Amino acid sequence: MHQTSTAASLKLASLTASLLALCAQASAQAPAATATTPAAPASFQEALLQGKPSLNARLRYESVQQDPFTDAEALTLRLRLGYTTGLFHGFQAMIEGEANVPLVKDYFDGTGTNSDNYAVIADPEIYEINQAWLSYTYEKTKATVGRQRIVLDNARFVGDVAWRQNQQTFDAALIQDRTFDKLTLTYGYLTRINRVFDDRAPQYDWQSDSHLINASYAGLPIGTLTGYAYLLDFSETQDAAARNSTQTYGVSLAGTRKLTDDVNLLYRAEYATQSNYRSSPLSYDSDYYLAELGAQVFKKYSLSLGYEVLGSDDGAPGSGFKTPLATLHAFNGWADRFLITPDAGLRDLYLKATATLPANLSFLGFYHWFTADETGDKYGTELNAQLTYKLNKNLSFTGKVAYFDGDGEIVSHRADTTKYWLQADYSF
Repeated sequence: MHQTSTAASLKLASLTASLLALCAQASAQAPAATATTPAAPASFQEALLQGKPSLNARLRYESVQQDPFTDAEALTLRLRLGYTTGLFHGFQAMIEGEANVPLVKDYFDGTGTNSDNYAVIADPEIYEINQAWLSYTYEKTKATVGRQRIVLDNARFVGDVAWRQNQQTFDAALIQDRTFDKLTLTYGYLTRINRVFDDRAPQYDWQSDSHLINASYAGLPIGTLTGYAYLLDFSETQDAAARNSTQTYGVSLAGTRKLTDDVNLLYRAEYATQSNYRSSPLSYDSDYYLAELGAQVFKKYSLSLGYEVLGSDDGAPGSGFKTPLATLHAFNGWADRFLITPDAGLRDLYLKATATLPANLSFLGFYHWFTADETGDKYGTELNAQLTYKLNKNLSFTGKVAYFDGDGEIVSHRADTTKYWLQADYSF
Protein backbone atom coordinates (compact mmCIF):
# COMPACT_ATOMS: atom_id res chain seq x y z
CA MET A 1 0.00 0.00 0.00
CA HIS A 2 1.20 3.51 -0.71
CA GLN A 3 2.63 5.32 2.35
CA THR A 4 1.42 8.95 2.56
CA SER A 5 3.88 11.39 4.10
CA THR A 6 3.09 13.05 7.45
CA ALA A 7 2.77 16.52 5.89
CA ALA A 8 0.46 15.31 3.14
CA SER A 9 -1.64 13.37 5.66
CA LEU A 10 -2.06 16.45 7.87
CA LYS A 11 -3.12 18.53 4.85
CA LEU A 12 -5.65 15.93 3.74
CA ALA A 13 -6.95 15.44 7.31
CA SER A 14 -7.42 19.21 7.68
CA LEU A 15 -9.26 19.42 4.36
CA THR A 16 -11.44 16.47 5.35
CA ALA A 17 -12.36 18.01 8.70
CA SER A 18 -13.24 21.33 7.09
CA LEU A 19 -15.30 19.69 4.39
CA LEU A 20 -17.20 17.50 6.85
CA ALA A 21 -18.02 20.53 9.01
CA LEU A 22 -19.41 22.36 5.98
CA CYS A 23 -21.30 19.26 4.88
CA ALA A 24 -22.87 18.81 8.31
CA GLN A 25 -24.04 22.44 8.34
CA ALA A 26 -25.44 22.17 4.81
CA SER A 27 -27.15 18.88 5.65
CA ALA A 28 -28.90 20.41 8.65
CA GLN A 29 -30.26 23.23 6.48
CA ALA A 30 -31.02 21.15 3.39
CA PRO A 31 -34.61 20.71 2.16
CA ALA A 32 -36.15 17.33 1.45
CA ALA A 33 -34.69 15.34 -1.45
CA THR A 34 -35.50 16.75 -4.90
CA ALA A 35 -35.37 15.29 -8.38
CA THR A 36 -31.66 16.12 -8.52
CA THR A 37 -30.87 14.42 -5.16
CA PRO A 38 -31.72 10.70 -4.89
CA ALA A 39 -33.85 9.80 -1.87
CA ALA A 40 -31.64 8.67 1.02
CA PRO A 41 -32.07 5.27 2.70
CA ALA A 42 -33.90 5.38 6.02
CA SER A 43 -30.83 4.47 8.04
CA PHE A 44 -27.06 4.33 7.87
CA GLN A 45 -27.27 0.53 7.94
CA GLU A 46 -29.54 0.55 4.88
CA ALA A 47 -27.10 2.85 3.08
CA LEU A 48 -24.36 0.29 3.66
CA LEU A 49 -26.49 -2.70 2.63
CA GLN A 50 -27.87 -0.97 -0.47
CA GLY A 51 -24.40 -0.27 -1.80
CA LYS A 52 -22.89 -1.67 -4.97
CA PRO A 53 -19.93 -4.08 -5.15
CA SER A 54 -17.60 -3.87 -8.14
CA LEU A 55 -15.10 -6.25 -9.68
CA ASN A 56 -12.64 -5.63 -12.49
CA ALA A 57 -10.32 -8.39 -13.68
CA ARG A 58 -7.83 -8.11 -16.52
CA LEU A 59 -5.56 -10.85 -17.82
CA ARG A 60 -2.96 -9.48 -20.24
CA TYR A 61 -0.01 -10.71 -22.24
CA GLU A 62 2.41 -8.01 -23.39
CA SER A 63 5.48 -8.36 -25.60
CA VAL A 64 8.11 -5.65 -26.17
CA GLN A 65 11.02 -5.63 -28.62
CA GLN A 66 13.03 -2.43 -28.32
CA ASP A 67 16.58 -1.63 -29.40
CA PRO A 68 19.03 -2.13 -27.70
CA PHE A 69 17.27 -4.08 -24.89
CA THR A 70 16.55 -7.78 -24.38
CA ASP A 71 13.08 -8.72 -25.62
CA ALA A 72 10.55 -8.61 -22.77
CA GLU A 73 7.28 -10.37 -22.15
CA ALA A 74 4.75 -10.28 -19.33
CA LEU A 75 1.63 -12.19 -18.39
CA THR A 76 -0.13 -10.32 -15.61
CA LEU A 77 -3.45 -10.66 -13.79
CA ARG A 78 -4.91 -7.44 -12.41
CA LEU A 79 -7.81 -7.56 -9.95
CA ARG A 80 -9.80 -4.70 -8.47
CA LEU A 81 -12.52 -5.30 -5.89
CA GLY A 82 -14.52 -2.41 -4.51
CA TYR A 83 -17.67 -1.39 -2.70
CA THR A 84 -19.63 1.87 -2.98
CA THR A 85 -22.26 2.62 -0.36
CA GLY A 86 -25.69 4.05 -1.02
CA LEU A 87 -26.35 7.74 -0.40
CA PHE A 88 -27.17 8.71 3.19
CA HIS A 89 -28.18 12.35 3.68
CA GLY A 90 -25.95 13.23 0.75
CA PHE A 91 -22.94 11.23 1.95
CA GLN A 92 -21.43 8.31 0.08
CA ALA A 93 -18.20 6.32 0.50
CA MET A 94 -16.16 3.96 -1.62
CA ILE A 95 -13.22 1.63 -1.01
CA GLU A 96 -11.38 -0.41 -3.63
CA GLY A 97 -8.40 -2.72 -3.40
CA GLU A 98 -6.09 -3.52 -6.29
CA ALA A 99 -3.61 -6.31 -6.94
CA ASN A 100 -1.40 -6.97 -9.95
CA VAL A 101 0.20 -10.43 -10.06
CA PRO A 102 2.87 -11.25 -12.67
CA LEU A 103 2.37 -14.85 -13.87
CA VAL A 104 5.24 -14.56 -16.37
CA LYS A 105 7.87 -11.93 -15.58
CA ASP A 106 10.59 -11.63 -18.20
CA TYR A 107 10.67 -7.83 -18.13
CA PHE A 108 11.91 -4.82 -16.18
CA ASP A 109 9.11 -3.16 -14.23
CA GLY A 110 11.07 -0.05 -13.25
CA THR A 111 12.06 -1.27 -9.76
CA GLY A 112 15.45 -2.46 -8.55
CA THR A 113 18.25 -3.14 -11.04
CA ASN A 114 17.81 -4.30 -14.61
CA SER A 115 20.59 -6.92 -14.60
CA ASP A 116 19.17 -8.76 -17.63
CA ASN A 117 18.80 -5.53 -19.65
CA TYR A 118 15.10 -6.20 -20.33
CA ALA A 119 12.85 -3.66 -22.01
CA VAL A 120 10.45 -1.91 -19.64
CA ILE A 121 6.88 -3.09 -19.04
CA ALA A 122 5.58 -0.78 -16.32
CA ASP A 123 3.35 -3.30 -14.53
CA PRO A 124 5.00 -4.13 -11.17
CA GLU A 125 3.64 -6.65 -8.71
CA ILE A 126 1.53 -4.58 -6.35
CA TYR A 127 -1.11 -4.86 -3.63
CA GLU A 128 -2.72 -1.61 -2.53
CA ILE A 129 -5.76 0.44 -1.68
CA ASN A 130 -6.55 1.92 -5.08
CA GLN A 131 -9.42 4.15 -3.96
CA ALA A 132 -10.83 5.19 -0.60
CA TRP A 133 -13.01 8.27 -0.60
CA LEU A 134 -15.92 10.03 1.07
CA SER A 135 -18.24 12.32 -0.90
CA TYR A 136 -21.04 14.72 -0.11
CA THR A 137 -23.63 15.81 -2.68
CA TYR A 138 -25.89 18.81 -2.19
CA GLU A 139 -28.24 19.54 -5.08
CA LYS A 140 -25.85 19.78 -8.07
CA THR A 141 -22.58 20.15 -6.18
CA LYS A 142 -20.42 17.21 -5.16
CA ALA A 143 -17.32 17.23 -2.97
CA THR A 144 -15.03 14.20 -2.69
CA VAL A 145 -12.12 13.75 -0.30
CA GLY A 146 -9.64 10.87 -0.28
CA ARG A 147 -7.89 8.59 -2.77
CA GLN A 148 -9.77 8.80 -6.05
CA ARG A 149 -9.73 8.64 -9.83
CA ILE A 150 -9.71 11.99 -11.61
CA VAL A 151 -10.10 12.30 -15.39
CA LEU A 152 -10.56 15.74 -16.90
CA ASP A 153 -11.64 16.33 -20.53
CA ASN A 154 -9.87 13.82 -22.82
CA ALA A 155 -7.21 12.93 -20.18
CA ARG A 156 -4.50 14.82 -22.10
CA PHE A 157 -3.53 16.75 -18.98
CA VAL A 158 -5.18 14.86 -16.09
CA GLY A 159 -6.05 11.16 -16.28
CA ASP A 160 -6.02 7.79 -14.55
CA VAL A 161 -3.55 5.96 -16.86
CA ALA A 162 -6.21 3.26 -17.29
CA TRP A 163 -4.09 1.29 -19.77
CA ARG A 164 -1.49 0.22 -17.20
CA GLN A 165 -2.37 -2.54 -14.77
CA ASN A 166 -1.74 -0.27 -11.76
CA GLN A 167 -4.04 2.70 -12.12
CA GLN A 168 -2.97 6.26 -11.35
CA THR A 169 -5.03 7.80 -8.55
CA PHE A 170 -4.85 10.99 -6.50
CA ASP A 171 -5.01 11.78 -2.79
CA ALA A 172 -7.13 14.86 -3.22
CA ALA A 173 -10.09 17.05 -2.40
CA LEU A 174 -12.28 17.56 -5.48
CA ILE A 175 -15.36 19.75 -5.92
CA GLN A 176 -17.56 19.62 -9.04
CA ASP A 177 -20.51 21.94 -9.54
CA ARG A 178 -23.23 21.63 -12.21
CA THR A 179 -25.64 24.26 -10.86
CA PHE A 180 -25.81 26.08 -14.19
CA ASP A 181 -27.17 24.24 -17.19
CA LYS A 182 -24.46 22.61 -19.34
CA LEU A 183 -21.68 24.20 -17.27
CA THR A 184 -19.33 22.02 -15.20
CA LEU A 185 -16.93 23.70 -12.78
CA THR A 186 -14.15 21.63 -11.22
CA TYR A 187 -11.59 22.44 -8.56
CA GLY A 188 -9.13 19.91 -7.15
CA TYR A 189 -6.37 20.09 -4.58
CA LEU A 190 -3.84 17.24 -4.89
CA THR A 191 -1.63 16.17 -1.98
CA ARG A 192 -0.19 13.02 -3.53
CA ILE A 193 0.05 11.45 -6.99
CA ASN A 194 -0.21 7.65 -6.73
CA ARG A 195 1.63 6.71 -9.92
CA VAL A 196 1.80 3.39 -11.76
CA PHE A 197 5.10 2.30 -10.15
CA ASP A 198 5.56 0.67 -6.73
CA ASP A 199 7.47 1.96 -3.71
CA ARG A 200 10.79 0.43 -4.81
CA ALA A 201 10.98 2.53 -7.97
CA PRO A 202 12.85 5.85 -8.26
CA GLN A 203 9.78 7.23 -10.08
CA TYR A 204 7.43 6.26 -7.24
CA ASP A 205 4.57 8.42 -5.96
CA TRP A 206 4.98 12.21 -5.89
CA GLN A 207 4.24 14.50 -2.97
CA SER A 208 2.07 17.32 -4.26
CA ASP A 209 0.84 20.80 -3.46
CA SER A 210 -1.14 21.21 -6.67
CA HIS A 211 -4.33 22.84 -7.89
CA LEU A 212 -6.63 21.86 -10.77
CA ILE A 213 -9.13 24.38 -12.14
CA ASN A 214 -11.38 23.42 -15.05
CA ALA A 215 -14.53 24.99 -16.51
CA SER A 216 -16.41 23.28 -19.33
CA TYR A 217 -19.48 24.63 -21.13
CA ALA A 218 -21.44 22.35 -23.48
CA GLY A 219 -24.14 24.83 -24.45
CA LEU A 220 -22.54 26.35 -27.55
CA PRO A 221 -23.99 25.42 -30.97
CA ILE A 222 -20.48 24.54 -32.21
CA GLY A 223 -19.45 22.27 -29.34
CA THR A 224 -17.95 22.19 -25.85
CA LEU A 225 -15.69 25.03 -24.77
CA THR A 226 -13.25 24.31 -21.93
CA GLY A 227 -10.81 26.51 -20.08
CA TYR A 228 -8.31 25.27 -17.52
CA ALA A 229 -5.44 26.17 -15.23
CA TYR A 230 -3.27 23.40 -13.76
CA LEU A 231 -0.78 24.57 -11.11
CA LEU A 232 1.39 21.57 -10.28
CA ASP A 233 4.01 21.60 -7.55
CA PHE A 234 5.85 18.40 -6.63
CA SER A 235 8.34 17.55 -3.91
CA GLU A 236 11.69 19.31 -3.96
CA THR A 237 13.31 16.12 -2.59
CA GLN A 238 12.60 14.23 -5.83
CA ASP A 239 14.38 15.96 -8.70
CA ALA A 240 12.49 14.08 -11.42
CA ALA A 241 9.23 15.08 -9.77
CA ALA A 242 10.27 18.69 -9.16
CA ARG A 243 11.20 19.13 -12.84
CA ASN A 244 7.53 18.45 -13.61
CA SER A 245 6.33 21.34 -11.43
CA THR A 246 4.50 23.41 -14.03
CA GLN A 247 1.81 26.03 -14.50
CA THR A 248 -0.34 25.39 -17.55
CA TYR A 249 -3.20 27.55 -18.87
CA GLY A 250 -5.27 26.50 -21.83
CA VAL A 251 -8.52 26.42 -23.78
CA SER A 252 -10.13 23.83 -26.06
CA LEU A 253 -13.15 23.53 -28.34
CA ALA A 254 -14.53 20.14 -29.40
CA GLY A 255 -17.68 19.22 -31.24
CA THR A 256 -19.54 17.57 -34.09
CA ARG A 257 -21.67 19.05 -36.85
CA LYS A 258 -24.18 17.25 -39.04
CA LEU A 259 -23.36 17.60 -42.73
CA THR A 260 -25.89 15.12 -44.15
CA ASP A 261 -28.14 12.43 -42.71
CA ASP A 262 -25.23 9.99 -42.87
CA VAL A 263 -22.15 12.20 -42.38
CA ASN A 264 -20.99 14.16 -39.32
CA LEU A 265 -18.05 16.55 -39.15
CA LEU A 266 -15.73 15.97 -36.15
CA TYR A 267 -13.36 18.64 -34.87
CA ARG A 268 -11.19 19.62 -31.92
CA ALA A 269 -8.87 22.58 -31.39
CA GLU A 270 -6.74 23.34 -28.33
CA TYR A 271 -4.05 25.74 -27.17
CA ALA A 272 -2.10 25.88 -23.91
CA THR A 273 0.91 27.72 -22.58
CA GLN A 274 3.24 26.41 -19.88
CA SER A 275 6.13 27.56 -17.71
CA ASN A 276 8.04 26.34 -14.69
CA TYR A 277 6.31 26.61 -11.30
CA ARG A 278 7.48 26.84 -7.69
CA SER A 279 9.68 23.76 -6.90
CA SER A 280 10.89 23.39 -10.48
CA PRO A 281 14.65 23.87 -10.95
CA LEU A 282 14.00 24.80 -14.60
CA SER A 283 13.23 28.11 -16.27
CA TYR A 284 11.32 27.91 -19.57
CA ASP A 285 8.16 28.79 -21.53
CA SER A 286 6.56 26.33 -23.96
CA ASP A 287 3.31 26.12 -25.92
CA TYR A 288 0.92 23.35 -26.93
CA TYR A 289 -1.27 23.23 -30.04
CA LEU A 290 -3.76 20.69 -31.32
CA ALA A 291 -5.99 20.65 -34.39
CA GLU A 292 -8.03 17.60 -35.42
CA LEU A 293 -10.61 17.38 -38.21
CA GLY A 294 -12.51 14.30 -39.36
CA ALA A 295 -15.69 12.79 -40.68
CA GLN A 296 -17.99 10.11 -39.31
CA VAL A 297 -20.09 8.06 -41.75
CA PHE A 298 -23.24 6.10 -40.82
CA LYS A 299 -22.25 6.54 -37.15
CA LYS A 300 -19.99 3.50 -37.65
CA TYR A 301 -16.85 4.65 -39.41
CA SER A 302 -14.63 7.68 -38.95
CA LEU A 303 -11.39 9.06 -40.35
CA SER A 304 -9.59 12.05 -38.84
CA LEU A 305 -6.42 14.02 -39.52
CA GLY A 306 -4.70 15.56 -36.51
CA TYR A 307 -1.69 17.75 -35.77
CA GLU A 308 -0.37 18.05 -32.22
CA VAL A 309 2.61 20.17 -31.17
CA LEU A 310 4.35 20.01 -27.80
CA GLY A 311 6.79 22.88 -28.00
CA SER A 312 10.02 23.76 -26.21
CA ASP A 313 12.02 26.84 -25.27
CA ASP A 314 14.64 26.95 -28.05
CA GLY A 315 15.58 23.34 -27.27
CA ALA A 316 16.89 24.17 -23.78
CA PRO A 317 17.41 21.11 -21.54
CA GLY A 318 14.16 20.11 -19.85
CA SER A 319 12.08 22.70 -21.70
CA GLY A 320 9.84 20.29 -23.62
CA PHE A 321 6.12 20.81 -22.89
CA LYS A 322 5.12 18.49 -20.02
CA THR A 323 1.91 16.62 -19.18
CA PRO A 324 2.96 14.65 -16.07
CA LEU A 325 -0.58 13.73 -14.92
CA ALA A 326 -1.88 12.65 -18.34
CA THR A 327 -2.96 9.24 -19.56
CA LEU A 328 0.12 9.36 -21.77
CA HIS A 329 -0.31 6.01 -23.52
CA ALA A 330 -3.36 7.35 -25.37
CA PHE A 331 -1.32 10.06 -27.11
CA ASN A 332 1.72 10.18 -29.43
CA GLY A 333 1.74 6.47 -30.19
CA TRP A 334 1.18 3.28 -28.21
CA ALA A 335 4.88 2.38 -28.37
CA ASP A 336 5.34 5.04 -25.66
CA ARG A 337 8.42 6.64 -27.21
CA PHE A 338 7.31 10.13 -26.16
CA LEU A 339 6.15 9.79 -22.56
CA ILE A 340 8.68 12.57 -21.90
CA THR A 341 8.74 15.33 -24.51
CA PRO A 342 12.22 15.70 -26.08
CA ASP A 343 14.12 18.93 -25.42
CA ALA A 344 13.58 19.92 -29.06
CA GLY A 345 9.81 19.45 -28.68
CA LEU A 346 7.51 17.18 -30.67
CA ARG A 347 5.26 17.51 -33.70
CA ASP A 348 2.83 14.65 -34.23
CA LEU A 349 0.96 14.53 -37.55
CA TYR A 350 -1.45 11.59 -37.46
CA LEU A 351 -4.30 9.79 -39.13
CA LYS A 352 -6.93 8.19 -36.92
CA ALA A 353 -9.51 5.61 -38.03
CA THR A 354 -12.35 3.95 -36.12
CA ALA A 355 -14.90 1.37 -37.20
CA THR A 356 -17.83 -0.45 -35.64
CA LEU A 357 -17.79 -3.88 -37.29
CA PRO A 358 -20.20 -6.82 -37.40
CA ALA A 359 -20.15 -9.51 -34.69
CA ASN A 360 -19.55 -7.01 -31.84
CA LEU A 361 -16.11 -6.08 -33.17
CA SER A 362 -14.61 -2.58 -33.11
CA PHE A 363 -11.41 -1.20 -34.65
CA LEU A 364 -9.13 1.69 -33.72
CA GLY A 365 -6.01 2.63 -35.65
CA PHE A 366 -3.42 5.42 -35.96
CA TYR A 367 -0.53 6.31 -38.20
CA HIS A 368 1.92 8.91 -36.82
CA TRP A 369 4.69 11.01 -38.36
CA PHE A 370 6.94 12.38 -35.59
CA THR A 371 9.38 15.31 -35.97
CA ALA A 372 11.22 17.73 -33.66
CA ASP A 373 9.41 21.04 -33.18
CA GLU A 374 12.55 23.19 -32.98
CA THR A 375 14.57 21.67 -35.83
CA GLY A 376 12.14 19.65 -37.93
CA ASP A 377 14.39 16.57 -37.60
CA LYS A 378 12.60 13.28 -38.14
CA TYR A 379 12.04 11.11 -35.07
CA GLY A 380 10.25 8.30 -36.89
CA THR A 381 6.85 6.91 -37.82
CA GLU A 382 4.46 4.64 -35.98
CA LEU A 383 1.58 2.31 -36.84
CA ASN A 384 -1.04 1.41 -34.19
CA ALA A 385 -3.94 -1.02 -34.56
CA GLN A 386 -6.46 -2.41 -32.08
CA LEU A 387 -9.33 -4.88 -32.48
CA THR A 388 -11.84 -5.42 -29.66
CA TYR A 389 -14.50 -8.10 -29.38
CA LYS A 390 -17.26 -7.51 -26.83
CA LEU A 391 -18.85 -10.82 -25.89
CA ASN A 392 -21.38 -9.18 -23.57
CA LYS A 393 -21.66 -6.17 -21.26
CA ASN A 394 -19.20 -7.74 -18.80
CA LEU A 395 -16.57 -9.53 -20.89
CA SER A 396 -14.39 -8.28 -23.76
CA PHE A 397 -11.21 -9.35 -25.58
CA THR A 398 -8.59 -7.08 -27.15
CA GLY A 399 -5.68 -7.53 -29.52
CA LYS A 400 -3.38 -4.56 -30.05
CA VAL A 401 -0.08 -3.77 -31.79
CA ALA A 402 2.31 -0.81 -31.99
CA TYR A 403 5.22 -0.58 -34.43
CA PHE A 404 7.58 2.40 -34.17
CA ASP A 405 10.19 2.83 -36.91
CA GLY A 406 12.81 5.19 -35.50
CA ASP A 407 14.93 7.49 -37.61
CA GLY A 408 18.62 7.76 -36.72
CA GLU A 409 20.53 6.96 -33.55
CA ILE A 410 19.25 4.65 -30.82
CA VAL A 411 18.04 7.00 -28.11
CA SER A 412 14.92 6.69 -26.00
CA HIS A 413 12.57 8.47 -28.40
CA ARG A 414 14.08 7.08 -31.65
CA ALA A 415 14.66 3.41 -30.79
CA ASP A 416 12.88 0.91 -33.06
CA THR A 417 10.11 -0.61 -30.98
CA THR A 418 7.46 -3.28 -31.50
CA LYS A 419 4.80 -4.01 -28.89
CA TYR A 420 1.75 -6.21 -28.92
CA TRP A 421 -0.90 -7.16 -26.42
CA LEU A 422 -3.58 -9.80 -25.95
CA GLN A 423 -5.99 -9.27 -23.09
CA ALA A 424 -9.33 -10.20 -21.59
CA ASP A 425 -11.36 -7.82 -19.41
CA TYR A 426 -14.21 -8.74 -17.08
CA SER A 427 -16.11 -6.27 -14.95
CA PHE A 428 -19.39 -5.76 -13.15
